[in-house]
Amino acid sequence: MKNKILEEEGQLNFPLDYAGIRKTLILLRSVNHKVRQRIIEIIGQGKKIVVTDICNEMNLDQSAVSQHLAVLRQSGVVQTERQGKYIFYFLNVEKLYHIQSLVQLEAVQNERLMAAFEPQGRKRQFFWQ
Repeated sequence: MKNKILEEEGQLNFPLDYAGIRKTLILLRSVNHKVRQRIIEIIGQGKKIVVTDICNEMNLDQSAVSQHLAVLRQSGVVQTERQGKYIFYFLNVEKLYHIQSLVQLEAVQNERLMAAFEPQGRKRQFFWQ
């Protein structure tokens, strides 16, 4: 009987969705920046906001904020709506829930991995404990 994960030659036969992995990495990288995290917090305080309000709140140039907003928009974390000459930014709540579920899943996996390496039985006590 052939193993589904390992082929007879010992090669991995585990289909990885590299395109999906790349999209997930882009998504996680987009929120893994202090300035973008602060932008998400600011946008999250209200329903919709224009870039100048974000600039005033953060004391940053409009070009810098716009570049960060472009990254968040490309990853789908932030969405836009044009009203006349203004572009309003708002959060994609579904995408943020998706990010949170990825983080929680990884945390559970890390806990299981760490538990597997903990010594079983009596723990050694040191004099400073």
